[in-house]
Amino acid sequence: MIPSSFPAREEIARLSAGMLLDIKAVHFNAAEPFQYASGLKGPTYVDCRKLISYPRIRSALMDFLTCTVMRNAGLEAFDNIAGGETAGIPFAALVAERMALPMTYVRKKPKGYGRNARIEGQMTEGQRVLLVEDMTTNGFSKLSFVDAIRETGAECGHTAVIFYYDIFKDTVPKLREHGVELHYLCTWWDVLAVARERKAFDEATLSEVEAFLTSPDAWRESRGLPTA
Repeated sequence: MIPSSFPAREEIARLSAGMLLDIKAVHFNAAEPFQYASGLKGPTYVDCRKLISYPRIRSALMDFLTCTVMRNAGLEAFDNIAGGETAGIPFAALVAERMALPMTYVRKKPKGYGRNARIEGQMTEGQRVLLVEDMTTNGFSKLSFVDAIRETGAECGHTAVIFYYDIFKDTVPKLREHGVELHYLCTWWDVLAVARERKAFDEATLSEVEAFLTSPDAWRESRGLPTA
């Protein structure tokens, strides 16, 4: 069913951040920083994949994501919903169901046999495609998926995620330079605010997290960690 209610953006952000905290998808650890895919380290980690195991929260967030996309881009803006391998696939399926649209998914690279395809499912020339993923950090992985979609002759000018880091200043400009608008539910700043409100972590931990979010490289440098 297509959601018909449109909560305010700020309320969606607050509720979404709270749900991530509810299921303990948020991890803060300044003493033993997490290593990211980039090879850099930081005291924050969010596991959006965990959401698929919580049907009530999963359903609410997918309603929020669908509403956010339709409000920002338009109710008739898309013909196909594509998930990025692998974390984006279940969320793309859930959004496609709500929007009553076909669903496809995009491989990170050709599978190396058979049709050697990157696009699975049916995507046709001229279709307007929404790329759905669980989260975005600096936006690099989105560009590869968008290019694979465009190689089919389809259009892709929008990507939607549950969680956006919002600590890399070049992310949104870089996506826009590539012709892509980013839609999201909440950021680290929203999570930090709700965590403080709930006292979900001790204040020393939250202060370390805030220092990292404000200036990731300065935080790493002060601890002798590699910087970007």
